[in-house]
Order: sequence, then structure tokens, then C-alpha cells
Amino acid sequence: MKAMISDLRIKRDDAKLTIDKLLNAARQEGRNLTTAESTAFERYAAEIEAFNERLDELEEAQRMDEVAAPMALRYAPGAAARNNSGESRMTGSAYITSEPVIYKRDSKDYSFFLDAYAVSKNNSSEARERLERNARQVADQRRQEGRALSTTNGAAGEFVPPLWMEKDFVKLARPRRVTADVVQNAALPPGTDVLNIPKVATGTATAVQGTQNTAIQQTDITTTSLASNVTTIAGGQTVSLQLAEQSPLNIDTVILGDLAADLSVKIDTQVLSGSGSGGSATGILNVAGTGTVSFTGTDGKAFQQAVLKAIGQVFASRFEAPDVLIVAPRRAVWLMGQQDSTGRPLLVPSDNGPTNSMGVFAPKLATEGPIGRFCGLDVYIDSNIGITYGAGTNEDRGIVMRSEDLYLWESHPKFEVFPQTYANQLSLFARAYEYMSFQGARYPGSISILSGTGMSATL
Repeated sequence: MKAMISDLRIKRDDAKLTIDKLLNAARQEGRNLTTAESTAFERYAAEIEAFNERLDELEEAQRMDEVAAPMALRYAPGAAARNNSGESRMTGSAYITSEPVIYKRDSKDYSFFLDAYAVSKNNSSEARERLERNARQVADQRRQEGRALSTTNGAAGEFVPPLWMEKDFVKLARPRRVTADVVQNAALPPGTDVLNIPKVATGTATAVQGTQNTAIQQTDITTTSLASNVTTIAGGQTVSLQLAEQSPLNIDTVILGDLAADLSVKIDTQVLSGSGSGGSATGILNVAGTGTVSFTGTDGKAFQQAVLKAIGQVFASRFEAPDVLIVAPRRAVWLMGQQDSTGRPLLVPSDNGPTNSMGVFAPKLATEGPIGRFCGLDVYIDSNIGITYGAGTNEDRGIVMRSEDLYLWESHPKFEVFPQTYANQLSLFARAYEYMSFQGARYPGSISILSGTGMSATL
């Protein structure tokens, strides 16, 4: 119960912090909240209210437990200790409140690979128990950090990799999944290979009634649906049993951590530029019916006009405002280097209190979250945007869009280890996979793509 209360308080505080950031950003820029910001404000305010109600219930239950604790100890004495998550569990007459970490980064006592192998090979109960304890520990830690994770085990190797895989290791440098996190995210429904979204194709109509007691306008609505296929992204690595058993370094750290990182990259790439064929999703840059703006200029002023034209296209088609501009790193850096006729930068840091500027930078650059604002849009840098588009194969792309109109559904990533078909060579096969489905065509007009020869310019 203590863990639940602590978890709820953390989530409530995070929601309050998010609301404060929304209000502070609007206050500093002397504006009202945007539509997207207002929606987010209302959502987080509702969450805070729900958290407070649940906290009241749990705190009252905790007080009742404390009153009853002496009686409970009298009739059910047992050992007690602290747990990583603060959670208590009854085992016989003892409350188990602590479990040592199973898989440690700097220890070879136990291996995630070898335990998964032992379960699949001979159904080792000890290895399975360690894997399940690790899954609980990681789930507890992730829950405290506010991150989603599934610990459902459907087969021998489907256990959660230890949390230390994500920390303190010099990993291969990979781009972040920026655009995938900007669009609306939801859990992928189980048991399907395609998601169908109903859509109104043509609407009803109204008209002025010419005279009283005469027929009014009647236009029947027509409907259709949008299909979004479920895409599988997977990868694996063959590992020698000698490496898994004899290496002083837990090779789990290297392989599963790198597979997880590449899953993120591939999902973001699907959201951006999936071809829509061969099992791929249809990415933003390939959605039919989006707006397009050809940018052939050579300076920041011309780029500003192109972005404003893209904003106008979204307004004209969607009748709502776009909220984000997503660009490749080199386009953001190029824009930062643009100057006016007197040599002054067109974009300036927000902490300098600019006036009448084309756009502003955030206090510091970041690979996640907006780096500033340009033409009223939050600007994001996504390194997964290609730089080989166009006739000269040297252009990147810019995306102006209303982010809440695009949806990404994802399953939880799964990690497995198998000895099958590799037993005769003393090898294990480690694999990672995830299901995803992306739908960017709910309102194609809420997207406008910047292209053209101007997108090849660099500093």
C-alpha cells in the first residue's frame, strides 16, 4: 500500500509539473493556451483529481491497517524487511518486503540469457523463479518511474530483461524516436492484425428554409473506414554458449539492450517514412492527400514563408491549427545560422527576452522534446528524417502537422532466448520483437510536407 501511495503521489506531482510548464510557457510568451495545450491541461487536471481521490482512499485504508497491525502481528508473526518497491507480500506467516536484485550489471552470479535457456531446455524451476522475480522487480521500478511495461509471460523465454541493461553502458549511438512520441500513443489491442477506424466520408447538410411548412434540407451522411495493418518489427542475434557462460561481462547487456534501442529507431522510421507495402506501415511522408509546400529559397525568411504557407494549408483543410514542426538536425542548425540584413540572427534564445523575433530557442538543445518555437509551432529535431530525398538525392523534409490527429499503437517489446536448432553448435538465439500499427490518414489535411531544392541547403 505504501508503494501504491508513493506511486500515486509521484504521478500526481508529475501531472502538476506538466500543468505548470504549460502555463509558464504561455505566460512567458504572453499568449493563451493553444487548443492542444488546453486539451492537455484538462486531461492532467482530471488525472490530478482522480489521483487525489484514490490517495484519500488508500491513506484511510493505511490508517486502518496501522490500527489493526498489533493484532495482526500477534496472530501472524513473521520476518520483515524492506523491498525495492516498498511492496509487502504475505508468504505463510511472514510479510516479504525485500527481494535482492537478481541480475546485476557487475555480477556473473546469474545470467538472464542462461536462465531463459535453462527454462526452455529443462523447465528449471529455479531459473523460472529468478526470471519471474526479476520481472516483478523491473515492473515495480518502471511503475515508480511512470513507464509502461508488460510482464505477461506466454512462453519460456518471455521475461522482462533486467533494468540495468538500460544504464551505465556505452551503447551504439542511435537516434531517438522523436516523431513516434509526438503523435498520439496507445496500447495495441491484442488478437488482431488490422485496426479499422470508422470515418465519415461525406456529411449531412443544412440550408435556409425558403418558406414556412416546406421541406427542409436533407442530405444523407456516408461513411467509410480506414485500415491500419499491424506491423511486426523483430531482430535477433546468435550467441555462443561459451560467451554466455564464460565471458566476464554479461553479454545480455550488449545484445538485448542494442536490440531494444534499434526497435525504437525502426518504429520511429515507420511513423515517418514507412512505405505502406511489404508489411510496413504508411508513414507520414507517404500518406496520400497531405498538403505540400515547395521550398526553393535560400534564407530563413523564405523558409518562414514556406512554413506559414504549410500552416495555412492545414487550417484550410483541417479547420484546426497545427502544433508542431519536425525537421532534420541539419535543417534546424541551418535555420539557427540565418541572419537578417544587418547580420543579426533571425532566431534568438528565449531567455534573452526577444521581441518581434521569427522564432525562439529553448534554453538548451535537446534530442527529446521541443527545442524552441517557430511561427507559433513547437519545433522538434528528428534524426530519422532522411537527407537523400529529391532529384538530387540531397534534400531533407520538414513536417508541419496537428500531432493529435495521428495515432500510433504499440505492443510491449518482448525478449526471448532459444536453444532450438542451435544445440549441435552450442549456441543460443536471442530475439526481440514488437507489434505496432500507425494511422496518419485520419485527417490527411492536418499534415503539410516541406520539400524542394531549398531543403538541400546546409551551413
